[in-house]
Amino acid sequence: MSYKSTRGGEKGIGFSEAVLKGIAADGGLFVPEQDIKFDSLELAEMCEMDYKALAAHIFRRYAEDLTDGEIEYCVDRAYGSGSRFDGRDPAPLTRLNETLSVLELWHGPTAAFKDMALQVLPAFMSVALKKRQDNAGGSSGSTAQNGAAPFANEKIAILTATSGDTGKAAMEGFRDAEGIDIMVFFPENGVSEMQRTQMQTQEGKNVRVAAVRGNFDDAQTGVKKIFGDDEFKALLKECGYRLSSANSINIGRLIPQVVYYFHAYFSLVRAERINLGAPVNFVVPTGNFGDILAAYYAYKNGLPIGRLICATNSNSVVSDFIHTGFYNANREFKVTISPAMDILISSNLERLVYDMSCEDEKTTSKLMAELSSAGCYNVDRSTLSGISSLFWSDSSTEEETRRTISDVWNQYDYLIDPHTAVGVNVFDKYVISTGDLTPTVAVATASPFKFNGSVAESIFDCPKDSSEFAVQQKLSEMTGLDIPLPLRGLDKKPLLHTGVCDKDEMKDAVLEFLLREDPGAERN
Repeated sequence: MSYKSTRGGEKGIGFSEAVLKGIAADGGLFVPEQDIKFDSLELAEMCEMDYKALAAHIFRRYAEDLTDGEIEYCVDRAYGSGSRFDGRDPAPLTRLNETLSVLELWHGPTAAFKDMALQVLPAFMSVALKKRQDNAGGSSGSTAQNGAAPFANEKIAILTATSGDTGKAAMEGFRDAEGIDIMVFFPENGVSEMQRTQMQTQEGKNVRVAAVRGNFDDAQTGVKKIFGDDEFKALLKECGYRLSSANSINIGRLIPQVVYYFHAYFSLVRAERINLGAPVNFVVPTGNFGDILAAYYAYKNGLPIGRLICATNSNSVVSDFIHTGFYNANREFKVTISPAMDILISSNLERLVYDMSCEDEKTTSKLMAELSSAGCYNVDRSTLSGISSLFWSDSSTEEETRRTISDVWNQYDYLIDPHTAVGVNVFDKYVISTGDLTPTVAVATASPFKFNGSVAESIFDCPKDSSEFAVQQKLSEMTGLDIPLPLRGLDKKPLLHTGVCDKDEMKDAVLEFLLREDPGAERN
């Protein structure tokens, strides 16, 4: 298996090198060059696997340049007995009613779905870095295989923009990782108090967090500009660093997300809710489009999926695009109670556009250039037809989201966060619109205790002036549910990262962090 850029500038890249690069040199995203398909016999074998074995089986097909031993190391580090998930099953499935089940992806060390990938990405990257350094060491000072620079001691500098959950999960995953430094940028007023505190209290000698004055798109665009700045990258190279990303633009972050769609499907089969081979729908709260894109990859791999229901909040740019084929980010940015979805530029949509346009790299490059310059683009009728044949989409208002949290609690005695509520609300709209009662899995992306204020206000009278942490305790008492361990006592921890910068100061912040004075700061 090799990888290529959606914009045509790179081809034949191995998985390890694609993970280290994060983004292609031409600004495109890496996608598989070959199709992966599991037939019915293989699906039957996979159905009996636990999460760890299933992940290893899928990774072997996507990461062919890793040995079985390397894959086993990565999988065991992430999901094995010593992992930081709070149960034997890192992604349990809960049945709500005859049609709808909920896939809980928030049982990891940061109580958000990002843990499912960001507990394994550091292992992928460490293995890939060692391979690269080994190649460089044997290259006699010349450029190593796959374009690797001849630095035996080269380090990775990970830059990530977050709308709330990715930042904490990435820092937790990469904390104190050898040969890797990570810096996270988040919108100053665009995350919940709980998310902010999680990030600002993050420990680790190799991590740094900074707030950006602006919204998530400002932070994400700033990171992308750094990746596209050849002069800046050359400067970092002189200091012994190369850039990479922990966002879902990194193929090593996206592929692990494919696993839990297979796991959810097989969980339904083992529970005798469906027969193997029967179709299942998935409803996914969508912001940057990475999570639902992983479901699309699972579909391409042969998982029997009927429809992918793309749920957006009031920032409905993706939903509008799926209906019309016109992507228009030139609109009011709305701050909502589901902040991880407060995004107007959905980076991973590029991979879908590339796929649905019959892998037309020139068209994809042109459309992304239009998005960068004009804030919008329009796909042709054939591309839109391909998208709408599999994807269905709608949005949820703030009022509808709050009401859904309340309704699910009152009807099922089950507590969900605002992002999951967006998904459940849009699922209801889908059933009303289509009458389709195919068994459906709603992806639950975060613990409700990460968004205490909005969840508590939805199910009981909550004092407006209460702190998020006081509300958290009250929410636990009112529902009888335990606060997840990663979210307990955060207000008692010291704030270690309080920096704030403008979006045009992000490069300076990166340099200040990477060239800080410490025992590891001097490099060739």
